[in-house]
Amino acid sequence: MTDRKPLGVSFETWIDRQIREATERGEFDDLPGAGKPLPDAGRQPDEMWWVKQKMRAENLSFPLPGTLALRKDAEDARAAAAGARTEAEARRIVGEINDRIRESHGRTLSGPPLVQPLLDTEEIVADWRARHPVAEKPVPAPEPPPRRRSLFQRFRRAGR
Repeated sequence: MTDRKPLGVSFETWIDRQIREATERGEFDDLPGAGKPLPDAGRQPDEMWWVKQKMRAENLSFPLPGTLALRKDAEDARAAAAGARTEAEARRIVGEINDRIRESHGRTLSGPPLVQPLLDTEEIVADWRARHPVAEKPVPAPEPPPRRRSLFQRFRRAGR
């Protein structure tokens, strides 16, 4: 290949001739990806494309800040509850994420200041019932344990 363009030859002609000669020598044969479409063709260019490509190639991920991770977990839990096999499982999933949300309200998480509201268990279970019309009977809410009488009430009854 010539290092410099000869005088009197236009750039286009000089480059075209170099490409034609390299093709005739077979230098473009067996290139990886030959005949395949270009990846991401037709998409808007992203200024961080090379970082995303490197992370994909090395199977890396970027951890979300705490508040955003909790919000994503709440959305995932809502989807998991909608796809649960039983109503009890849906209630358990919502209960677990609500416990995590309650814990987060008392401490500071990294990331932007977002307050994740508790998921409405009854709303999600009603949605689950609508998706599973021939499912098992609804699980009743657990009854509180019977109230024990105080020591004073027990002695008072015994004295009658």
